[in-house]
Amino acid sequence: MTAMVETQPGPDPGAIDASGAIDTEAQAPRRPSLSPSRAADFKTCPLLYRFRTIDRLPERKSLAAVRGTLVHAVLERLYDLPPAGRTVEAAQELIEPAWAELRDEPGIAELFETAQDDGAESDANAPESVDAWLASAGKLVEKYFGLEDPTRIQPEGREELVEVTLPDGLLLRGFVDRLDVAPNGALRVVDYKTGSMPREAFEAKALFQMKFYALVLWRTRGVVAAQLKLIYLGDGDTLTYAPDEAELLRFERTLQAIWAAIERAVATGDFRPNKTRLCGWCDHQAVCPAFGGTPPPFPAEAAAAAGWHTVLPVVERD
Repeated sequence: MTAMVETQPGPDPGAIDASGAIDTEAQAPRRPSLSPSRAADFKTCPLLYRFRTIDRLPERKSLAAVRGTLVHAVLERLYDLPPAGRTVEAAQELIEPAWAELRDEPGIAELFETAQDDGAESDANAPESVDAWLASAGKLVEKYFGLEDPTRIQPEGREELVEVTLPDGLLLRGFVDRLDVAPNGALRVVDYKTGSMPREAFEAKALFQMKFYALVLWRTRGVVAAQLKLIYLGDGDTLTYAPDEAELLRFERTLQAIWAAIERAVATGDFRPNKTRLCGWCDHQAVCPAFGGTPPPFPAEAAAAAGWHTVLPVVERD
């Protein structure tokens, strides 16, 4: 049974992801599709996938995540400047206008309502002042210049939508932070992270998103990306990887298996929780069976209205 989703994109309560980027993939796709973030959700916890994609339960924003969104916006706009003008000083000047646009979004002003001017320095649990928070974003932006020389880079795309329909009909789509193309046609996929580089044991999970993009680009351009590059601004480090065709084929089969499992879960409404250490950061423990909670009834009516196909009864209401 094929799962369908609404065709008109709209804002998602969880549209700012854990890395701080605006998770435009969290918006409802135009037709059945799989994105890196939603695939990762289902792999982590099928019930989390349901809460975010089907129920669309609200999630709290965090100062760290919004700071990441701000830094991403600054680095994207940096490449609007001529190469010689891409300096640390110019990047710092981009922070205030980017913040002016971001601060009016729902839920952001509330993060600073109880902020203390000096509390963030003396109490780790105290919210930062706006000035201290903006300064921390500025430090991340400055750290970027120690990892790349933007005067020598001319991206082909920034916040680039990449998508492809596989032979079995599955639509893969996502947004790449930056796509570089060398004169010889070699591709480099770049993603900015405002946290620190993961330990070696967790590198595969970090590269999942990048392999997703590499697969889509290979299927659309016929070129295997020469380099996948994750830039970690938190500790000023980078993680690079070079995939090959055989690996991307295996990864494609993995995504197809994930999507088949999603279709089965949507059809039956059976989304199981998966309790891990990541649960400590989840906003939905109160309605999660793994923590003694009871999920809301599966929203079959809303799912049907959004275009999902299920075998569950839809209750007609007056």
